[in-house]
Amino acid sequence: MVFNHRGQRVPQVAFWMFADGGWYKTSTADLFNNKIVVAFAVSGAFIYPYASIQLLGYNEYSKVFRRNGVDEIFCISVNDPFSLATWAEQEGADQVSFIPDVNGDFTREMRMMVNLSSQGMGYRSWRYSMLVRDSVIEKIFIERAPIETIPVISNAETMLNYINPKAETPEQTAVLMQMWRTMLSD
Repeated sequence: MVFNHRGQRVPQVAFWMFADGGWYKTSTADLFNNKIVVAFAVSGAFIYPYASIQLLGYNEYSKVFRRNGVDEIFCISVNDPFSLATWAEQEGADQVSFIPDVNGDFTREMRMMVNLSSQGMGYRSWRYSMLVRDSVIEKIFIERAPIETIPVISNAETMLNYINPKAETPEQTAVLMQMWRTMLSD
């Protein structure tokens, strides 16, 4: 499952978004051109506890990422925008932009599509994170399993360590407490 994405441009696709009561399209170019972006993919919204752990880590570390030159943080999922918006609200994830890959076009082009039909989930994204500079993938961290394990290498800590190993991070206790509160509320 390991592909060498380093140095490749992100796939050029359109994403269907929903805001202010209406649909609109945005392109990969709109999202990634002339920016430094940290993007991470989850297998789906509400896939507990691991998708939430990955999301909350990026949300909690957002200020540190921005202090270290990151312009945007995206959560990409093969989901509809309504599910992602509800999940974001429930998790209190207000520092991450959610990108609904409704038809899986981006995920398929990234060669990260995984068939989870045997688990009742259909086609979803493999879990990964990547650092993208002006639409070119600089670094990608791909998990060994799509959903069954805690995010070990696609998490916020690993990405931040790649960007700046000496970056000052939020206290781990604060991050773990936020994750714990989220899991208890379910």
